[in-house]
Amino acid sequence: MEYLRTAVAAAAAYTFVAGAALAEPKTNLLHQWATGSDAQAIAKLGEMFTAKGGTWQQTSIAGHTANTLAKLRADVIAGNAPPAVQLKGPEIAEWNETGMTANLDDLATAENWEKVVAPELLPVMKPTGSWVAAPMNIHRINWLWASPKVMQEAGVAEVPKTWADFNAACDKIVASGKICISHSTADWTDSTVFEVVVYGMDLDLFKKAFVEGDVEAMRSDGMVKAFEQFRTMTTKYMDPGMNGREWDSMSHLVGRGEAAFHIMGDWTLGLLTAGGFKEGTDYVCAQAPTDWGKPGFILNSDSVVFFQQKDPDYVEGQKLLASTILSPEFQTIFNQTKGSIPARLDVDLSNGFNPCQQLSQKDLQASIDGGTLVRSMAHNMTIPQKVRGAIMDSVTEFVATPDMTAQDAASAMADAAEAQM
Repeated sequence: MEYLRTAVAAAAAYTFVAGAALAEPKTNLLHQWATGSDAQAIAKLGEMFTAKGGTWQQTSIAGHTANTLAKLRADVIAGNAPPAVQLKGPEIAEWNETGMTANLDDLATAENWEKVVAPELLPVMKPTGSWVAAPMNIHRINWLWASPKVMQEAGVAEVPKTWADFNAACDKIVASGKICISHSTADWTDSTVFEVVVYGMDLDLFKKAFVEGDVEAMRSDGMVKAFEQFRTMTTKYMDPGMNGREWDSMSHLVGRGEAAFHIMGDWTLGLLTAGGFKEGTDYVCAQAPTDWGKPGFILNSDSVVFFQQKDPDYVEGQKLLASTILSPEFQTIFNQTKGSIPARLDVDLSNGFNPCQQLSQKDLQASIDGGTLVRSMAHNMTIPQKVRGAIMDSVTEFVATPDMTAQDAASAMADAAEAQM
């Protein structure tokens, strides 16, 4: 980010002042949600912004997050930073270091964000103590989606709660002729499942390796054991079709009764709903296995970051947009569509939310109370992007190389991460 700091060094400092003169609130949201339920959710945000008197504009960049970041860098270097950008995790802190982000503290104080937003999100939205971003949702990563039909036919009485239970269930399911784990191999999908394994086997190891970035934890015996469990899953319980399968079709194998389990975040709920599958009949949801016996929660969150603007109309637009994003109304509508839950802990999920979302909110609070809430490495909420990328590449190499040992995988991951620090 150093070149960006140099590029913006001469930029005038404009703060996000609550009392700025109101003319015509305007915005232009840069985001990557170009299709499906994501695009519908953004469209709803635009409708609400417009209904409140704002002039809405959006710039949608399809594809990977890297495409959005490339557009953002180009705009900043050109001296035309967008007023609002969909970003998350360490990206927020990195852009905050440029000195270009707007200060939302006055609005946050007026609307009491500190007391209603999930506490694990506060250091992400406030990287140096001041609010610079507004969270849209909370995704839970460590979900196990299961087919009651496949489990029943295989003689599996309940959704497995530990990894030993999971392996025993998979042995029965494979013997029955069905796929145990529906999967599509890619860096982010492989790393999603792997971080769920690490988290479920050793909470402290997850925190040290994937939150703190401790390379010695990455090469530890505990990480070797996690890779051993993951190897069992990739070679015995995932089917060969994972190499060519589209990621968004994985959940449908569970819904159609072709696979028993799918380990993935709660956007899966949106895919299952769109596919016409019914909770309790075609699928059930449960916390992915843990060996430590408590409710646990791996958190991911989408958010909008605000950049300083010279035009008072855009400054007013930032206030209106941030306020709209954190309104209970938007948090409700957006998350009902997305499959996630509100970033606000005070939104009532008893009406209009799926039972899986209601369970997610319950487990989130229990994980906060029990000290088991963590942010996701695989979904860019903890360590810097370049370190995360090195870890993810190592995990996918392990999946693609069946003869690689767990010991070699842990060492390779630690070495790759250390090279990026």
